[in-house]
Amino acid sequence: MAETKSYQVLWSHTAQQDLTEIIEYIAQDSIEDALAILQKLETKAALLITLPNRGRVVPELLHTGISQYRELISAPWRIVYRVDNKQVLIMAVLDSRRDLQTVLLNRLAR
Repeated sequence: MAETKSYQVLWSHTAQQDLTEIIEYIAQDSIEDALAILQKLETKAALLITLPNRGRVVPELLHTGISQYRELISAPWRIVYRVDNKQVLIMAVLDSRRDLQTVLLNRLAR
């Protein structure tokens, strides 16, 4: 039986801030919905422990020649991350209804 590789999933400060803002905003209407969405996003990100390349390359960045960032979709949110050795760094959690190219380029392409 093949050994499953295990990666460490880390959240950047910016991604933690994104998640907090999303949850706080939703909690204004419904704490239950906010907690459910928090669990959904954290569970989705945790999938990267074993298969970090499961997400697609972020199309808005790929068009500019940047291919090291991938994303998982948990509609309407996009969990943007990069894989570095045995670590997966969650870089951002973004609302897909926003102008993502501008947001991502400002945050990630430094």
